[in-house]
Amino acid sequence: MTTEEMFRLKGTHLAPYIQLATALIGKTREGGGNMFRHQLDTMATLIDYGYIDSVILKAAIVHDLIEDIPGFNHNLLLTIDYESPAVYDLVLEVTRYPEETKEEFLLRIKQTGSRYAKVLKAADRISNMISLGFVIDPKFIDRYTEETARYVFPIAEEVDKAMFAELQSLVESRRKYVSTLGRICPAASPQGAA
Repeated sequence: MTTEEMFRLKGTHLAPYIQLATALIGKTREGGGNMFRHQLDTMATLIDYGYIDSVILKAAIVHDLIEDIPGFNHNLLLTIDYESPAVYDLVLEVTRYPEETKEEFLLRIKQTGSRYAKVLKAADRISNMISLGFVIDPKFIDRYTEETARYVFPIAEEVDKAMFAELQSLVESRRKYVSTLGRICPAASPQGAA
């Protein structure tokens, strides 16, 4: 990270966004882990890949609030600071609407999402794929891995080749895990558990 980038990051005030995200503390994730930590993991992934723009980092911290907190008061997000409207717009881009299937949601991001929405979705999926290490249901891991390859690979490949490469590696390792699990315990394989 350059000195200029360090100063930009130093000037980013994240605490009010983290405070909002604490509403996710204790909320478990289908893919394993904790929703609050996932928000911070997603932000850390962005920083790791060199994204230090304050809007995308703030959006990463609160990207699941609207989707995962029923009745969330979006005005709390809109009134934090002068960047709040841009953060809110980005969060909406990566929010799955109740009427959308997962496939429709991911295709919407691919087809109409802004560059930042696509980068945020790639970082989000990296965090999700890493969390699959906590999942013991091979059918879930298999479904999620295939969904990643089919829908998220094209998004990541378009916006960040390094993120795309990490996702490919994560998918490959999860496929090996499911395959190994199926050899050790055939009833646990996605085909055997059907």
